[in-house]
Parts: sequence; structure tokens; C-alpha cells
Amino acid sequence: MSLVLDAARIAAAINILLLAGLIAIWVRTYREIRAPLTLGTIVFATFLLAENVVALYFYFNAPAMPALAVEVMMVLQILETFGIAALSYVTWK
Repeated sequence: MSLVLDAARIAAAINILLLAGLIAIWVRTYREIRAPLTLGTIVFATFLLAENVVALYFYFNAPAMPALAVEVMMVLQILETFGIAALSYVTWK
């Protein structure tokens, strides 16, 4: 159980770092071109960042959770990490 929770914590932390980088890039881009799509990606990434911050806080401070819930959340966090990593790759390329 501890390994699963650690994996979820690491994935959430990676998501936070990647999203912070993406938001910084998109804010810079938005200042240059003022495209509504860029503003939409900033808003979306901000909500996703907030979700990951809350998840990470919960992983460290919440009372014991059912094992199945932790396993499902870990899978979702890792899938989210792959999605954000792909988005980061195409943004920075």
C-alpha cells in the first residue's frame, strides 16, 4: 500500500511541475498573441494544477483511505502524468 501511495504522490508532484511549466509558457504566449485558445489552455491547466495540488495534499494529510481507492487514484495520476508529459513535449518542441 505504501508503494502505491508513494507512486501516486510522485505522479502528482510531477504533474504539478509540468503544469507549472506549461502555464508559464502559455502565459508568455498569450501575452504575445492574445488567442482565446491559449487563454483556454491556461484556465484548463490552472484547474488541473489545483486538482493535483489538492490530491498531493490529500495523499500526505488524509486519514487512511481504502486500498482500492488509493490504487485507482494512483492509476489515474500516472495516466494524467503521461497525458501532461505528451502535452509538454508538443508545447516545448
